[in-house]
Amino acid sequence: MRPNEIIKEIDKLGLSEKLILVEGIWDSIARSNSILPMPEWQKVELEKRYREYKSGKIELHEWKEVHESLRDSFK
Repeated sequence: MRPNEIIKEIDKLGLSEKLILVEGIWDSIARSNSILPMPEWQKVELEKRYREYKSGKIELHEWKEVHESLRDSFK
């Protein structure tokens, strides 16, 4: 079945059926991609940030504080 045919069939479904389908698709992706590939540039950046953290150049913040700060900046 072609993608456009699949979309036409999906359009015929009710909301609850679509949600069940989406859940099934996500579960399928999770099963088949248990380890997602990470680009080399991302590995390099993570390693750099970890080294900076370990050396005391940067500090960690609680996610709640970061979230509140971001929310406040957009008020």
